[in-house]
Amino acid sequence: MTPDTIPDELRRGRYVSLTTFRKNGTGVATPVWYAVDGDRLYAWTRTDSWKVKRLRRDPRVVAAVCDVRGNVAEGAERVEGTARLVTGEELRRVRRLLSRKYTWQFWAVDWPATVARLGKRPHTGIVVSFPGS
Repeated sequence: MTPDTIPDELRRGRYVSLTTFRKNGTGVATPVWYAVDGDRLYAWTRTDSWKVKRLRRDPRVVAAVCDVRGNVAEGAERVEGTARLVTGEELRRVRRLLSRKYTWQFWAVDWPATVARLGKRPHTGIVVSFPGS
């Protein structure tokens, strides 16, 4: 998938339903904040989440624009991809992209979590690549 073939609704959406897969193949969809840059989708989640555990075992994902509760509109395009977990400099890039998109809302979530954990940020970045990218 090239930058111009990522669906416009995915570029413009506020939340994405990111489906990850259990050992038995059952999909688990979760709404997350995200940003699209070039031919990749960037998201973040808590490091101790089940989503991270599932992605460590199986990198397959399905992304679809959703509302804050994770409801995907009927007829919304679902895009299959492969995710990888990132930390360090790549996580900083994810954080920059998300802070640009969500501004004060992002900081309202990130800073209290950092303070509560004595400076350690409890998040892991997710970078999703789509077929052909």
